[in-house]
Amino acid sequence: MPVASGSVPSFTSTTSATNGKPKDYDMAEGDERGLSHTDSRYARMNRALFLFAATAAVSSINYGWIIGSINIPALVIEECAGGPMTWTNGFPSCIPMSSTLWGLVVGLTPLGAWAGSLLSGIAADRFGRKRMLMYNNAFFVAGALLACLTTSIVQLAAGRFVSGIGCGIAANVVSTYCSEMSTVRSRGFLGGFQQLMILVGVFLSQVVSIGLSKAPLWRALFSISAAIAIVQTLLLLLIPESPKFLTSAGRLDEARASLQRIRGGMDISLELDDLLTTVESGRQNEHIPQPTMWQVLTGKTEIDLRHLVFCALFLMLSQQWSGAKGVMFYSTEILSDRFHLTADEVKEIPTIAQLLTLGIGGIGAVAVIIGMNILDKVGRRSVLIVSSFATSICAALIVVGSALDIGPMVATSMYLFNLVFQAGAGFIPYLCASEMLPYYALGSISGLATSINCLTLFVVSFIFPILDKSLKAYLFVPFIVTNFITCLFGVFLMPEAKGKSVLEVVDEYKGPIRFVAGPFVRRKTPSSPITFSPPKVLD
Repeated sequence: MPVASGSVPSFTSTTSATNGKPKDYDMAEGDERGLSHTDSRYARMNRALFLFAATAAVSSINYGWIIGSINIPALVIEECAGGPMTWTNGFPSCIPMSSTLWGLVVGLTPLGAWAGSLLSGIAADRFGRKRMLMYNNAFFVAGALLACLTTSIVQLAAGRFVSGIGCGIAANVVSTYCSEMSTVRSRGFLGGFQQLMILVGVFLSQVVSIGLSKAPLWRALFSISAAIAIVQTLLLLLIPESPKFLTSAGRLDEARASLQRIRGGMDISLELDDLLTTVESGRQNEHIPQPTMWQVLTGKTEIDLRHLVFCALFLMLSQQWSGAKGVMFYSTEILSDRFHLTADEVKEIPTIAQLLTLGIGGIGAVAVIIGMNILDKVGRRSVLIVSSFATSICAALIVVGSALDIGPMVATSMYLFNLVFQAGAGFIPYLCASEMLPYYALGSISGLATSINCLTLFVVSFIFPILDKSLKAYLFVPFIVTNFITCLFGVFLMPEAKGKSVLEVVDEYKGPIRFVAGPFVRRKTPSSPITFSPPKVLD
């Protein structure tokens, strides 16, 4: 039975017994059924939640594996650096191609991710989050088989594109599954969890690549993605479906059992009431026309969201124009050139460039962990400003090291580049849309933001080797500029969502695109609280 609003217990209370300090309900005793009196909506991360999220995030590890595994064996595949092309059992030892074609092959993965992101929302709502992750593994298996059995550029490109579809679906569904299981206290960790798992996948792929970069072993490297997908499919049988999806599908008994399994011995009654209320409210408002994406973009809704929408879209764009994925895809080739490795030295695997690439991948995962731990203490805006400014400085140091022909300086600067980027600007964009936009605008704008993100990554992946050939030592000059623009965005335009509800963020930053922060902006006096009634479209 729903509980009256006045009887819902708050998260903390102050009493004389605690000397005015918040009393934490997590230590409450259990009742006769073994259920804790703790309000499960405010539970901390527990073992079950972590394991279920980690199982779903195996798809994110596979995503990282796919985008990372192409890096270290690149010269062996595209330039036949391991020796002249030979055929064994009908398979060539390499797939020679120009740098432009190689950029296209690499870029087809984010293009496939764009296509997958367009399909993921509707499919996940129809089949469920868990089942969709299981179905999606078919794309990972098919893409891996195409790539590892390739005999031509076209087949390799097709394999990368099909794997990319799986990456795009995984990115959206894993994020949705984790967010729907999270609580207020675990939302920050789970918000960055997907990016962390992607980087773990990148790092693992590069570790294994050291031993599998020679011909024909690079084929086995691509096939491992299929093995990861098969193992995850079996593991997914052991985790619950999203309670929110089950509630929306009217499967209330399953939703209750799923939620109880996730929360352990906590009292889920109020959280289940919230889920039921949310779903019922949505059904009651189904007959009310929802604003179109264009109406949201142009501010033709009752609450003008133009500034917040612009910020959500810009952040997803800036994540990919930073040049970080260029480092992730092409660091082996860049460092081989900067250290002037000869053809004979490239054959001696592992090369210094490959070993340095391994470290770049590992430091990215460490950086995300650091960022996740400081984000709620420092704030999104401050972390973004420092991260993007530091990334711009590191890009400048890479240029200086390349121009002066100092290989160790280039390598060190690339390490620092990935560290400072992944600690802030790398994962903050994934959090911001859900923290800044009301529910009626979140779906359409998140889809548009994901499309912009994937298409920008495709462009950067495609032109990066072309820029490398044309700009040479000055390859990172464009990224000095783009990262500094992101820094300026953080200084003058970025909303701060730390410690605020979506209602509070919308109330503070609603309106047209404008400067909302910085030394020349007077702080806005908060208006009376707003509520999200069914959206109205203005004429």
